[in-house]
Amino acid sequence: MASVTLKEVSKSFGAFDVLRSIDLDIEDGEFVVFVGPSGCGKSTLLRVVAGLVPVSQGTVSIDGEEVTDVPASKRGVAFVFQSYALYPHMNVARNISFALETARMTKLEIGRRLAKVADMLKIGHLLDRKPKQLSGGQRQRVAIGRALVSQPKLFLFDEPLSNLDADLRMEMRFEIAKLHAEVSATMIYVTHDQTEAMTLADRIVILNHGRIEQVGTPRQLYDHPANKFVAGFLGSPRMNFASVSESQGWITGPGGFELELDQRHEKKPVTLGLRPESLEIISADSGRCIKGIFERVEDLGYEQIAYIRLSDETIWTVRSGGAIPACASGSKVGLRWKPEDIYLFDDKDQCLDVGPVLKPAVGISQ
Repeated sequence: MASVTLKEVSKSFGAFDVLRSIDLDIEDGEFVVFVGPSGCGKSTLLRVVAGLVPVSQGTVSIDGEEVTDVPASKRGVAFVFQSYALYPHMNVARNISFALETARMTKLEIGRRLAKVADMLKIGHLLDRKPKQLSGGQRQRVAIGRALVSQPKLFLFDEPLSNLDADLRMEMRFEIAKLHAEVSATMIYVTHDQTEAMTLADRIVILNHGRIEQVGTPRQLYDHPANKFVAGFLGSPRMNFASVSESQGWITGPGGFELELDQRHEKKPVTLGLRPESLEIISADSGRCIKGIFERVEDLGYEQIAYIRLSDETIWTVRSGGAIPACASGSKVGLRWKPEDIYLFDDKDQCLDVGPVLKPAVGISQ
């Protein structure tokens, strides 16, 4: 196992800053996922840890030893690429063991490690096959096996499941989680898929424009986002947002709703957020609810997602595990929620502490 420490790490390509003063500590045996939109710097950060990309500024340490200028081959890390990067002319056994052969390890030790890895990944029956004879999921197992066999201190995964179909991604997520539990190694994983991030990670690092927005457990980030970006990034469908105005302790917004603050907040809220699963469709005649126009519903079998238009510019989604009331397109409906489900954001997009601030009985349907 290995700990990883990044201090003020920055990386620029010419005039373009890809990473901006990254500070991060990863503990021994932790499974950390880097996630964020395309171009946020997550893959570059992974390559900085691996030693494949030199830093422009800052330091990288592994197990307390600074490795900023140490080449990738001497950092004791294993990298699993999105493209698998298997040797097409070698069979599975040689693809996995080739690095051990070049390190002049004995045939006995190579055979022992190969057998252990093949048994762990259930690919013993594939050892004589060439990569072109394997499915995508099998190739991914071989790529992971090649990383495992070297017994690294640190595993790095760069979007390893993006080339697989939905069923295989689910299967491989399970296998990678199981692998982490069995080998107890430190793993850093890059993905654009929030489902992978939420299901695999001990902690998630959310990046945006080369900076860390927030670090925390999946539940911490989902329930307590630091800002509007994090709140909107995690969740599918994304959190509903609406602009609001605040005057004399009252918040007003689209759909005809009003909220009263218990006390004047030092930072005025300018945006309100509610997750789709926090909303319930009710009659438009009900009091103290947001009024909107029912647009359509998507029935996914295990859940339904409805689209409600609050204004020409604002459409909110409602997510329900049960049946959403049957409504004709264009009909008027109401939306209600619980006070504790509301998020408020200031003019800097920072999340305000809502809990003690809102008066629950005013403007909110109970």
